[in-house]
Amino acid sequence: MHVTSASPRRWLRLVVVTITAATALVGAATSAQAHVKVVSYTPAVQGSYGVLVFRVPTEENANTVELQVQIPTDTPLSSVDTQPVPGWTASLTTTKLATPLKTSHGTIDEVVSSITWKADPGGGIPPNQFQEFAISAGPLPDVATMAFPAVQTYSNGDVVRWIEPTPAGGPEPDHPVPTLHLVGKNSTSTAADNAPDAATPDAPSVAAAAPSESDDTARALGIAGIVLGALGLLAGGAVLAHRRRTSAP
Repeated sequence: MHVTSASPRRWLRLVVVTITAATALVGAATSAQAHVKVVSYTPAVQGSYGVLVFRVPTEENANTVELQVQIPTDTPLSSVDTQPVPGWTASLTTTKLATPLKTSHGTIDEVVSSITWKADPGGGIPPNQFQEFAISAGPLPDVATMAFPAVQTYSNGDVVRWIEPTPAGGPEPDHPVPTLHLVGKNSTSTAADNAPDAATPDAPSVAAAAPSESDDTARALGIAGIVLGALGLLAGGAVLAHRRRTSAP
C-alpha cells in the first residue's frame, strides 16, 4: 500500500485537534464552576439557622473589589450576621416589611435586604483566586430554594451581575443567580439535629467541613482528565501505527 507524503501532516493535524479538544474539555469543566455561588457547609434546614457562604472567584485580569448580595424579602430572614473578613468591610441595608414577622423574640418589621462587602483600598481578590463571605442567618423559610442576586465589581470598573435564573430542565445561563437549596424540616438528614437552636443562632465555623460544590468540581476535573488521557492514547496509537506502515518493506 502506497502512503503519500501528505500522510504525516494529516496525523500531525489529528494530534493537534485531539489536544485542542481535550484542552477545551478541561477548560469547560473548570469554568463551569467559576461562578459566584451560595453554599452551605451543612444542609440548610427549613426553620433552622445556618451558615451561608458566598464564594466569589475572580475571572478577569483585575481584582474583585466589591460584592453586593440581595437578601430576599419575600421570604425574609429575621436574623442576619456577617462574619469578619480581613481586608474587607461589610455593610447591611435594611428594609421595612409590609407584613411584620412574628418570632419567639417578638415582632420584627425591619429585616436585612442586602449586604455589601468592600475591599480595603489596594486590596481585593486577585485574578485566579477566590474569597468566601459567610453569614449566619435564619430562621430559614419553608421553601425549596432561595435566590440571592449578586453584583460583582472589579477594580477596572467592570461589573458582573449574577442575576439570571436557570430554567427548569434548561441549560445554565452565563451568569446564574446564586441559589440555595433547602432541606425539609422532616428530612431524615442528621443536619436537622445539628442545627443551632433558634435562641442561640451562632453557627459552626466555616472551616468545619467542605461544601458539596467542591465534590462537583473534583468529579468534573476527574472526568475531563480521563477523557484527556483516552484521547492522548488514541492519538499516540494512530501515530505509532502510521510509523509502522511507513517503515514496513
